[in-house]
Amino acid sequence: MKKLAIIGASEFQAPLIIKAKELGIETHVFAWKCGDVGESIADYFYPISITECEEIYQQCKKIGIDGICTIGTDLGTIPVSYVANRLGLVANSEECVKKATNKHLMRKCFEKNGDPSPRSVEISGSQDVEDCEFDYPVICKPTDRSGSRGIYKVNNKKELLDAVDKSIEYSFEKKALVEEFAEGQEYSVEYISYQGMHHFLALTKKYTTGAPNFIETGHIEPAPVSEELLEKVKSVTEHALDSLEVTNGASHTELKINHNGNIKIIEIGARMGGDFIGSHLVQMSTGVDFVKCVIQVAMGEEPKVIRNDKTNHAAVRFVFGENEKKVFATIKKENPSIIVGEHFDKITDEKVVDSSSRFGYFMLKAEVADEILEYMPRNEED
Repeated sequence: MKKLAIIGASEFQAPLIIKAKELGIETHVFAWKCGDVGESIADYFYPISITECEEIYQQCKKIGIDGICTIGTDLGTIPVSYVANRLGLVANSEECVKKATNKHLMRKCFEKNGDPSPRSVEISGSQDVEDCEFDYPVICKPTDRSGSRGIYKVNNKKELLDAVDKSIEYSFEKKALVEEFAEGQEYSVEYISYQGMHHFLALTKKYTTGAPNFIETGHIEPAPVSEELLEKVKSVTEHALDSLEVTNGASHTELKINHNGNIKIIEIGARMGGDFIGSHLVQMSTGVDFVKCVIQVAMGEEPKVIRNDKTNHAAVRFVFGENEKKVFATIKKENPSIIVGEHFDKITDEKVVDSSSRFGYFMLKAEVADEILEYMPRNEED
């Protein structure tokens, strides 16, 4: 039986663990022991923090793994690359992962290679704010976090000084990135790569709370754009993937497109998108088993990108309060057949500050986009 090491045991990794077991692959899961779902559903669980790359490597060497991967987490890609490159397995290079998990290094790479992206500057503390010579508004965020953590849109120097301190607190390396604010609708682009060949899977339209924190309120696939614009997005994304040296595995590119069709790449994760984008929406909308593709690449196999003959429309909407529960109740009454999944936590007075503090979600699927769109939130760009 082939053996797959999986980094992380949270609910993000559950679809990966389940899919590997369905494929007859023995799963070896590494994570800090804290009662996450992966601890109980894995064939073997190792209570080793995902930051302990050398310890994970030594254990994987003993096990004799055939592949290693993770989904939906930037931090998990670091031990994946570390272990794979020492055992001669398939993964991105450590240099690639270094750039893909640090927004400042990523921006330097984009600038060097001519990829369209907002200008930015790295900040170590409020004393560096004078180096920011951008017109307001600007975005301030940690250099090395995801999930909408520590992101702020600020309109003046006073707000920036406050935001820098907050973003640095969120950062693992205690640094922030201050960047030009890019106008336009936000999208993400989902790809699977193998040996440097990039296979486009889906373009996702993103819904957010807008300024100041841009917490994601929902996603829908396929994004309603023209074929001409889609081809432009593919070209820009693939060039940027090459710039970052992404060669193997999933990628999740976040970008903005303004009313003139100009594209600005916000960032690229050398991993599958979270928020059910990679684990659920891609397969629901295209038929491509994205999770299976990730496993195939990790095991040194070319991914089988098999699409349905007919495209469906798939979406997820997240729960921020009672309003979303009312919307869900309306769907159950008016069009229950489009509901494919839901989870609701108890709604409290706690403010939603990032993706991890939302109160649940519901997922929808339909043959006609309009059946879903009427139940999605509104964006400023809509």
